[in-house]
Amino acid sequence: MSENKDDLERLSSHELHRRAMERARHHVDLAFLWRLFRALPAAEAAAGNVDAARAGVAQMTGLIGDVISVREEQDPALLDALRPIYIDYLAKHS
Repeated sequence: MSENKDDLERLSSHELHRRAMERARHHVDLAFLWRLFRALPAAEAAAGNVDAARAGVAQMTGLIGDVISVREEQDPALLDALRPIYIDYLAKHS
């Protein structure tokens, strides 16, 4: 059953979170989860939790680093496959 935006606006933030996470898990919606993951530090800051935002960025960076390190040990070609992304990012932000 699909709900319209007005119906969803009436729900509590807690209920919206519960439903969104349930749907994302059910549909293995990694794009949504990544979007949420990326938005968390800014949301923490907007909620007045600046220290939590900083800690979140540090934690996310560490988690991503851990994943890349582990994958690199298992598959040395991974970083080579990611080279275009790294080059594009560094070229745009140098």
